[in-house]
Amino acid sequence: MMQLFNSRLCALCKGRKLLCGRPTCPILERFRVVKSVERIVNRREIFGSSPPSIFVGEFGYPRVRIGPLVPPIEGNTSYLDNPLKWENKTINDILKYRSLLVMGETKADVKVSKSQRILSEIQELAMSIRPVDSEILLKRKPILKVLPNEFAPPVGPKAELLDFELTENPRIPRKIDYVVSDELKAEEAIIKLYTWEFDEYYIIRLLSAGLLGISRKLVPTRWSITAVQDTIGKHLRKEILKYDTINEFELYFYEFLGNRYAVLLMPESYAFELLEVWLKGSLFGSEEPQVIHDYEDWRGIRGYAEETTGAYYAARLSVLEFLRNRKRQARILVFREVTPKYYAPVGVWQIRLGVKKALKNPVGKFDTLQEALNEVKKLLEHPLEKYLEKSWLLKMRKKQMTLDEFLKNF
Repeated sequence: MMQLFNSRLCALCKGRKLLCGRPTCPILERFRVVKSVERIVNRREIFGSSPPSIFVGEFGYPRVRIGPLVPPIEGNTSYLDNPLKWENKTINDILKYRSLLVMGETKADVKVSKSQRILSEIQELAMSIRPVDSEILLKRKPILKVLPNEFAPPVGPKAELLDFELTENPRIPRKIDYVVSDELKAEEAIIKLYTWEFDEYYIIRLLSAGLLGISRKLVPTRWSITAVQDTIGKHLRKEILKYDTINEFELYFYEFLGNRYAVLLMPESYAFELLEVWLKGSLFGSEEPQVIHDYEDWRGIRGYAEETTGAYYAARLSVLEFLRNRKRQARILVFREVTPKYYAPVGVWQIRLGVKKALKNPVGKFDTLQEALNEVKKLLEHPLEKYLEKSWLLKMRKKQMTLDEFLKNF
């Protein structure tokens, strides 16, 4: 497996021969996306309807980059920043959406100061549930490149912000005014908003903008995504622990944006594990792909998901919602295989959505674990034995059954 970009190989290939083994050239695809929008975003003054959207960086914390994202388009632009509605879109569609969102960035201390006019405007934008006509003035024309991100949706063109103004009143629900003005802990506010069925990425935006919690601080977008998904996941886990277990082994599968998701539910008390492999030829793959994983039992994960990082919380939340809706608990094993078709990271939302889509696509029900694993083996490219050797959940079962017994019928 070559490196993500190998200068010698790229010079020989020039995007035509696909010598890296990928189905499409990631360099050329990003170039095409940028060129397709260059004419309308290559300006210092941008007027349009923000989806609404903001971004908070993490570099330099506690002094971070923050800014509104405004496209040179008016009208209903919500589709540009609504990941949970991108289920029928391609990676190219998403890169194009994000390349239309011009970010005017400014530096700010994470401790929110009400004396900062531009920050107050950004916070008002964040609270809106509808696109808001906005105007940004940049110090120079934005740098035209799309930077894919394994956590947040890709960041598009950006430049230093000189001024930002909302040119119409944002639509802010009364419940949001109540939560923002009340002295609630951030966790309480997140659960309250989730219970009221506010969009998950709307809650993430509020947290990023420093609008939730007793001690108000800006929160980098990447951290906000994990914090919101983890907080909701913990809340749902407490609920499903009260329910009876499912009755059979259940297997679900879906392939989404070059990611394969197999979800195995076992008729046992709650535990969760994510097993992940970046296959040979994928962005972060190697000549000998390795299984990485994180796991938890009914008490929750210890610390942070160090190996699978944000993917863990996104996948877990989708399965917990599925079980909560059924009023059942189960032991959960999620397999994620990343293929070369996933040529540009677009954020953990695709994991959240990919697992949700898998859970709508049942493969079958089985009386035994071995029968279920036989089917898993047919769905995945990486050797099942490698997963079994790594899995904490399956090792727990080895106390009752040896690995050789697992494999004897494969």
